[in-house]
Amino acid sequence: MTEHEKDELLLTQVVLMFQTAALQQMGKLKNPVTDRVERDLGQARISIDILDVLHRRMKPGLSVEEERMFSNVLRDLQLNFVDETSRPAAGADPAPPASPDGGKPG
Repeated sequence: MTEHEKDELLLTQVVLMFQTAALQQMGKLKNPVTDRVERDLGQARISIDILDVLHRRMKPGLSVEEERMFSNVLRDLQLNFVDETSRPAAGADPAPPASPDGGKPG
């Protein structure tokens, strides 16, 4: 394996590591350590932001394949993050149904 191939493999591993972490933090994947689905959107945002800054700082030197990988992973994570932020937190009580009279005293 050449040094260039090794670098590409290691970069892919870093991207996939942060992608997996973000998906776990969004509650999309089970945490293998706790064997539970957990949700921490603040930590997910940090993982996504780390990938984004790596992408922006490395962009001039990325190959076409590396650029495509970064772009696809970031787009997927950002769409999943938006989806998760629109959902209520697990275990949260849903809003009570509106009363038919609009809440007016009767």
